[in-house]
Amino acid sequence: MGMTRDPDPLAHVIRALGREGRPSSDFDLNPDVVLPEDRRLRAAGVLVPLIERSFGMQVILTKRSSALKHHPGQIAFPGGKQDEGDADVIAAALREAEEEIGLDRANVEVLGTMPAHETVTGFIVTPVLARVCAPFQPRPEPGEVAEVFEAPLAHVTDPARFIIQSRRWRGQRRHYFTVPYGPYYIWGATARILRSLADRMEG
Repeated sequence: MGMTRDPDPLAHVIRALGREGRPSSDFDLNPDVVLPEDRRLRAAGVLVPLIERSFGMQVILTKRSSALKHHPGQIAFPGGKQDEGDADVIAAALREAEEEIGLDRANVEVLGTMPAHETVTGFIVTPVLARVCAPFQPRPEPGEVAEVFEAPLAHVTDPARFIIQSRRWRGQRRHYFTVPYGPYYIWGATARILRSLADRMEG
């Protein structure tokens, strides 16, 4: 009985969630953008599912269908807006993950949330970090999710991997974070949420 149990491989993430963090937004790198005080933001939740592999901790991400009206073809966490039937944004994130990638909420341990992130599309998105407890076979939702893939947590939370890029959007130059991984171009809100997590894990 003298075996020592391995420390929790997500202990550093749980510690990071306990640190104070600031809300973030798609406008962080554009300080001259003035947002109207009376803007209405819709509540949403995204799941940041973490799964342990023999080669390290991985983050599960999706590539959105190119047929979608909003953010076609982009890399995203499973998630979506809070519906009337959802108790809160955590419930919304768990429901959407079940619908989008077939991740049973009974197979998920919620670790905590990060401060909400405001998107250019008018959502206030709460990232919900969660441990996937047992192996599961992703089932991408047809018409919504083109692909489900994994990226190493160490890669997408390494500040040195992030690049600031820009493009013109609604007549203005907009700067944003990217964190490329192999053939996947992770940018926008997804990259900004990962950057927030990276900053907290460093802190």
